[in-house]
Amino acid sequence: MPNNVLQGKTIAFLCAPEGTEQVELTEPWAAVERAGGTPRLISTAPGRIQAFNHLDRGDTFPVDATVGETGHDAFDGLVLPGGVANPDYLRTQPKAVAFTGSFFDAGKPVAVICHGPWTLIEADVVKRRTLTSWPSLQTDLRNAGAIWVDEEVKICEEPPNVLVSSRKPDDLKAFSQAAVDAFKG
Repeated sequence: MPNNVLQGKTIAFLCAPEGTEQVELTEPWAAVERAGGTPRLISTAPGRIQAFNHLDRGDTFPVDATVGETGHDAFDGLVLPGGVANPDYLRTQPKAVAFTGSFFDAGKPVAVICHGPWTLIEADVVKRRTLTSWPSLQTDLRNAGAIWVDEEVKICEEPPNVLVSSRKPDDLKAFSQAAVDAFKG
């Protein structure tokens, strides 16, 4: 039974056309739905994205809109799933980077997991923010001015927005709950 704390809220999930870690998309997506919210899949190209289960192809998912067709004003929050290839691609796409940065400019909550912070680094939004990630990103985050911690979930409420981060799929339960809490406002 949904608790409806996100009733009337729409949450963007930004994913590359290929390479998103499937469980890091599907579990937070399901948490948003259970909370009564509306998740929408945003990508850099129309059609479907190809998700992965680590290095093996997973399922495909339909894209609701592209970063060139929509903006932060259509959403109440943003989720950036991981997977190595997903954020590595997104950080090379100026429209995806601008879309991500616009949530920070607007003060809207953002939730990011695993390798997802690479897109945040490219958007130049991690300075003086405390977050976690897959351990191999800690040097990248520190070099970009972030404070990296090794925690299951980290909620940073420093301006301009709430930033929820987690390290890996094992953290998804805590990550999904913290993201829903941030999105409800």
